[in-house]
Amino acid sequence: MAEEFDPDVLLHAPLMANLATVCADGPRNAPMWFLWETGVLWLLGDAGSSSVRRIADDPRVAVEIVQFDPKRGVLLHLGLRGRAEIAPMDPALFRRLLAKYLGSDPAAWNPWFVDAVAKIEDPNGRLIRLLPESIFTNNVSYFKTGPELAWP
Repeated sequence: MAEEFDPDVLLHAPLMANLATVCADGPRNAPMWFLWETGVLWLLGDAGSSSVRRIADDPRVAVEIVQFDPKRGVLLHLGLRGRAEIAPMDPALFRRLLAKYLGSDPAAWNPWFVDAVAKIEDPNGRLIRLLPESIFTNNVSYFKTGPELAWP
């Protein structure tokens, strides 16, 4: 009974993406901020991160993005599948990603977060690039109302 919806509804919202990777010990999952530009999903990493290492060994990934608002009765699920690549840090792209979550004015960003956590200019920074081989959507927002009133 799931209904399709425009994936851009979630791809441009400041939601969390869950990156699923595989390794010898089985599947792994990591919640991440993301940026969607020109048909490519960008996620953050660094040279030593476990997600980057797993993708280097096996590039097959799945990404799930969910918007759930029980008060409004909204439950949207977006899935992307494909083979990810590791790219060097692109500070301009990283700033655009941060602006999605922190706001468009970098002067208003928490300087401690930018310097100690985000590390925009970190030479060990990496970007995970996913050009999806498949994208699917499931709108199951009828859980409160029934299918005739499902969002949108």
